[in-house]
Order: sequence, then C-alpha cells, then structure tokens
Amino acid sequence: MSDVERILTAVRAACLALPEVVERVSHGSPAWFVRGKKTFVTFADHTHGDPHTAIWAAAPLGVAAELVAAEPARFFVPPYVGHRGWLGLRLDLVGENALDETELRGIAADAFRHVAPKTLARLLDA
Repeated sequence: MSDVERILTAVRAACLALPEVVERVSHGSPAWFVRGKKTFVTFADHTHGDPHTAIWAAAPLGVAAELVAAEPARFFVPPYVGHRGWLGLRLDLVGENALDETELRGIAADAFRHVAPKTLARLLDA
C-alpha cells in the first residue's frame, strides 16, 4: 500500500465513522458529505500545485488562522474554501509532524459538527 493509499484509508475511516456520512468524488477528489449534501472534508493529493497530501476541512471562522499561525508546517488555508474558514492539514509529513490519526479523527469530527444539523451533531456527544 502506498503512502497516499494509507493516508486516504485513515481519512476515509475517520469520516465514515461519523453518522450519516457519504463519500463521493467531488471536483476529482474523494470528499465526505453529511447526509449526502454538505461537504465537511475533502481529500487533496497534490491539488492545485500543492506538493502535499492533505485534507481540507470545514471549520469556524478564525480557527484556520489560529492553527496556521501556531503550526504553519502542518496547517494551511486552502484555496477556494479558505476564505470561508476551511482548514488545510498536511498529512504526508514525517517525524514530529507525522500523521496523528487521533488528531485526524478529531478534526474530521469538528468539521462534521460545523456543518451537520444540530440534532445529528449531538449524536457525537452521546
């Protein structure tokens, strides 16, 4: 299994573990949708010239800027959706910045909470 396949498998597991999530290709990349409607995570493998494998995840305004300022090697503001608060997380880094699957699950869950209806988001806290 290649590194990209391993990373995609981890992202897929984190997203599909959430309630009523569907995966489908959007703009040429795997993406995950709440109830098949609202995107909350997109897989980005060397997208738009970025040399990294990453995810773009929905986030409240201000969160991406805060994380990018704190850890610019790992986090970035993604093109096209960054102005709406989305967060980019590089997943192909090594060493101390390597993929942390617990963090990945947390970011996916936070992105889900951000776009999901409140009744569905509450299921994560049950």
